[in-house]
Amino acid sequence: MVYLSHFEFPDREIEYNFTMNQKRTCYDTFYPFLVLSEHRLRELDFEPVTILYGGNGSGKTTALNVIAETLGLERDTLYNRSNFFEEYTRLCSCVGSGESRGKKRIPRMPKGSRIITSDDVFDFMLNLRSINDGIDRKREELFEDYLDTKYSQFTMSSMEDYEQLKKVCLARSNTQSKYIRRNLMDNVREHSNGESAFLYFTDKIKENGLYLLDEPENSLSPAKQQELLKFLEDSARFFGCQFIIATHSPFLLSMRGAKIYDMDEEIVDVKRWTELENVRTYYAFFQKYADEFERFP
Repeated sequence: MVYLSHFEFPDREIEYNFTMNQKRTCYDTFYPFLVLSEHRLRELDFEPVTILYGGNGSGKTTALNVIAETLGLERDTLYNRSNFFEEYTRLCSCVGSGESRGKKRIPRMPKGSRIITSDDVFDFMLNLRSINDGIDRKREELFEDYLDTKYSQFTMSSMEDYEQLKKVCLARSNTQSKYIRRNLMDNVREHSNGESAFLYFTDKIKENGLYLLDEPENSLSPAKQQELLKFLEDSARFFGCQFIIATHSPFLLSMRGAKIYDMDEEIVDVKRWTELENVRTYYAFFQKYADEFERFP
């Protein structure tokens, strides 16, 4: 499914004129001006899955943030939004599915469409740890409370003691572990960082939506990256999702049917995943040691 079919960034001349008019201000950076146009990125055409490939500083994250800001997509965490971001996005234009170019109108994306960044995933994992730390502290308190309650000399003297009576009966009629489980939720954790990160994606990505993913491979093992690859492929193929992904993961770059823009090129160009420098580097490395893999499978 394609909800966003085309996006145009301001051309170099417009950006240059704007920054020249700002030279007398107190700002020493005009980000995101002059970032994407450095590689002459003027426009992007999208498929159900479109990938922006490139190294650090190539502008792939900037492009995602500009698209998300222009479309007003949901996001969980703040980002490096400069004073010039709003002015920049006003100079952008985009086309929704089935629309013709030339209209200065922002198409409405499906409800729930969002951008997911590495910071979102990292904050989610930190929140889980904070919750679990609190649970662990409460568990220790309950251990002590169980022993104090079970072996206390309690005599009910009024109805005001009824709640305490129930507590004593619960402690005396249950083992310590059952008492803890009755009074405390299980730890939310029970997952590795990679598993927690993967759960974040499966929770946030619903049917029929546009999703911008910024380096989703972070915190994921190679096995988990392949699991995420399958989830994204199925979401695009069967559940009406469109993805624009910034990545240099060879696993995600191999996604079936993905259109890949190489943002490391002097002029941004569309390539096959097997042509990309990062992927070729991995390929050459494993070829170098192919005999060792074959001798020791």
